[in-house]
Amino acid sequence: MSILTLFVVIPALMLLGLWLAKNLNQVRGVMVAGSSCLLALSIWLTIYFVQQRAAGNSAEMLLTYSTPWFAPLNIAYSVGVDGISVVMLLLSSIIVFTGTFASWQLKPLTKEYFLWFTLLSTGVFGFFICTDLFTMFMFYEVALIPMYLLIGVWGSGAKEYAAMKLTLMLMGGSALLIIGILGIYYFSGATTMNVNEIAAMHNIPVEIQKVFFPFIFIGFGVLGAMFPFHTWSPDGHASAPTAVSMLHAGVLMKLGGYGCFRVAMYLLPEAAQELSWIFLILTTISVVYGALSACVQTDLKYINAYSSVSHCGLVLFALLMMTNTACTGAILQMLSHGLMTALFFALIGMIYGRTHTRDVRKLGGLMKIMPFLGVGYVIAGLANLGLPGFSGFAAEMTIFVGSFANNDTFHRACTIIACTSIVATAVFILRTVGKILYQKVADPHYEELTDATWDERVAVICLIACVAGLGLFPLWASNVISDAVGPILSIVNPAFANI
Repeated sequence: MSILTLFVVIPALMLLGLWLAKNLNQVRGVMVAGSSCLLALSIWLTIYFVQQRAAGNSAEMLLTYSTPWFAPLNIAYSVGVDGISVVMLLLSSIIVFTGTFASWQLKPLTKEYFLWFTLLSTGVFGFFICTDLFTMFMFYEVALIPMYLLIGVWGSGAKEYAAMKLTLMLMGGSALLIIGILGIYYFSGATTMNVNEIAAMHNIPVEIQKVFFPFIFIGFGVLGAMFPFHTWSPDGHASAPTAVSMLHAGVLMKLGGYGCFRVAMYLLPEAAQELSWIFLILTTISVVYGALSACVQTDLKYINAYSSVSHCGLVLFALLMMTNTACTGAILQMLSHGLMTALFFALIGMIYGRTHTRDVRKLGGLMKIMPFLGVGYVIAGLANLGLPGFSGFAAEMTIFVGSFANNDTFHRACTIIACTSIVATAVFILRTVGKILYQKVADPHYEELTDATWDERVAVICLIACVAGLGLFPLWASNVISDAVGPILSIVNPAFANI
């Protein structure tokens, strides 16, 4: 049994502990203990992988394990990790840990809330460790289903509408996925559903690939908020409770980019090359449209939600460029954006919990009243607009440099257009920061508000440390990711596997 199974076993034990918990302190204790174990395990795994890279083994799928699960359809419980999986597991554990403290004061039904939150986390961890197509899809569904209740019960605003819209659109994407997965399995002639073994066989006819590639890419692209399938995302973010927004934008949306690269492009490489221009146009629109839409929003959550559409669009945009540098930047962007957006949503939730409004027009002078949260919001904003020294700069520069390496007019034109999103991002970040933090106090009652509590400070400080740490020392993550991207691109686009 692989140690990776602990990423599923620990959340399962957390679910049992939560079910048996008798009071709020026990619920909190289970969550802190479980999330701390997951964080420690992911840190150990990251260190182990860096050591394996030093030994020259990081390009391989490590810690693999497989056992039959449903033999008639060749379904197995297969796990393994490469550099991409490792950084996604690290990101997930950080968000679950900080999300626990961000939800410390949540009421009512705290126990039930954490049960669904942990079930969602189980699906996310299981998805990133699995290498069997069916098992990946199963964990994918486990990660999606709890969102309906987490938003519909504990959300705010038009929560029932947002929860239903999110669920229906993501289930629509899942329907496309299952068609694509079955198509890959039956037309590959494989006796396994293992992703790496199907890729190694490489015997799906090109015409068949072109049929099923859109099913897989759009199916995952819906979760990645690809235009025009993004409309569920802003409503879902705006209505979700704080920690759910953190996990949703920080991790759940990354399943989309991960699946597009690991499944759609890896298993259907010729179709990816022939059809990439269509999706490249859509993702370029996502990048620019998301940033421009954020500029005209007045709700803090909608601003960050449309910003996430732009940044997640940038992930798919870079993957479709199919150069090693661009794809490395895409995974780095997934890690960076996950940390930044979790920090943003945590701070927005803390501000909303005190002022009871997210309307930029009704906020002002908060830096004087709550300086800790104000400084945190400034740091999150600077990271989001790509200031050097923070994670956003390292990720976006890697993407744009790698994208421009394609020396044809179409790819370079798309890159230049996507670069304009940087200006729009700077506009809405600086304007929002100036309005809510530095103008005169909008409401005299705000003078009575308090700054962050100890549990909120734990979440914010951890996320700021991660955003700054990745920005100042991005090379370890970039190297680990690049080693994992190379073998996939050697199948998808051999000419650019090392560029």
